Amino acid sequence: MATETSALNNPAIDPAAAEDIEKYTIPEPEPFVSFQALKDRIRHHYELASDYYYSLWGEHIHHGYFLDPNDTKEVAQIKLISLLIEKSGLEKGCNVLDVGCGIGGTSRYLAKEYSCQVTGVTISGRQVEIAKRLTAEAGGIPDEKDGAFKLGESSGSVKFIELDAEKMGDHFTAGTFDIVWISEAMSHLPNKELFFKNAHLLLKEGGKLVVADWFKDVDLSEKAFKDDISPIEDGMLLPPLCTMKGYVDFAELAGLKVLAEPFDISKQVAKTWDISWTLIQNPALWAFAVAQGRDGLAFMQAFRAMRRGFANGSFRYAVMAFQK
Repeated sequence: MATETSALNNPAIDPAAAEDIEKYTIPEPEPFVSFQALKDRIRHHYELASDYYYSLWGEHIHHGYFLDPNDTKEVAQIKLISLLIEKSGLEKGCNVLDVGCGIGGTSRYLAKEYSCQVTGVTISGRQVEIAKRLTAEAGGIPDEKDGAFKLGESSGSVKFIELDAEKMGDHFTAGTFDIVWISEAMSHLPNKELFFKNAHLLLKEGGKLVVADWFKDVDLSEKAFKDDISPIEDGMLLPPLCTMKGYVDFAELAGLKVLAEPFDISKQVAKTWDISWTLIQNPALWAFAVAQGRDGLAFMQAFRAMRRGFANGSFRYAVMAFQK
């Protein structure tokens, strides 16, 4: 395990594996026929791939915030969570909605370390299954009444729900949450304006929305968009990427105030994709991708575009926070 960890945090491209990867043709971007069709593809992707994500990347399926050359990916991932806590001013014991919770890594962390009552929602039933299993393995004690798990010696708890994030305004009671937390999930949502309106609806007065996400840079040339952004949108199953200002505009339109201006950490998270590119050189993973058809192969090839986009500055990563 120590050898594996060292390799993952000191990524180097295996020339033989890279040459083998080049055999796979990069598919031309395929437009989606409707937003519902796109969401169905997203759900299908996570139903199939979430176990692979966990085996390769661990419980936190998000970027790392690398502030030190010696940071492991695990340390860097916690540093990203800590940055979002700092930007949002999250306080211990608060009620948190974790939108796009994945397999529950952040939800468990906030429940255990900050005594929060966390509700994690994901579009994937398989992710809910994995999240519940990992929570039980981490010592979570289930409550049969509401399905929540108590974690640690604190009063923190976490529960996971299969839910389309765009329906959260209908599912939860208005004014329920102190924090709405969304990390690397809003880029998947076709109707971002609706998300911000729902976040405003569900937050208590004074509550905060904290966001970490992927963005396109402003004023991109047609070539930069085609080379870098288009294959990312296609392979990662994204509707058109926004700029950082686009999110600020949506938030203000929904009645939220800017609490923390967009903070660009592209340079500090880019190493995530160097590590990821190393991880996906496993031939078995490419065989799995090919078996899933066009979407599987396009997803794997998008890793290359992610690295190139970060290097070129056309693809950005930022965190920001808003308040009701």
